[in-house]
Amino acid sequence: MRVMGLDVGSKTVGVAVSDLLGWTAQGVEIIRINEEQEEFGFERLAELVKEYEVTRFVVGLPKNMNNSIGPRAEASMAYGEKIKELFQLPVSYQDERLTTVQAERMLIEQANTSRAKRKKVIDKVAAVMILQNYLDSAGNKI
Repeated sequence: MRVMGLDVGSKTVGVAVSDLLGWTAQGVEIIRINEEQEEFGFERLAELVKEYEVTRFVVGLPKNMNNSIGPRAEASMAYGEKIKELFQLPVSYQDERLTTVQAERMLIEQANTSRAKRKKVIDKVAAVMILQNYLDSAGNKI
């Protein structure tokens, strides 16, 4: 019984899952997608949902800094609706403003990784931050 966190972009989806108790988030992988060609990685997502016995999704919602919903947030909500229909699981949205910035800063400071290496893991780290923020705010009531 795990929660899966998703950082949805136009080219990638960062994936994280909670531990069985719903306390911590761990990065899993980055799924390559192509939003323009309507390739959303649902096949791989289905494999991960089964493997980790996921019972809920948390999708990052990239609101604008003034709290409004822009095109990227609308795309994330559309992705959330698609996975809700496909998997018949609840979907929650977690404000993700600045999580990618925080993830990149953390990778620079703690891992001292090159820009190329950061680019390969940034979405997974952002997914971890989205899910961990959700778990913390849910007060372990997943």
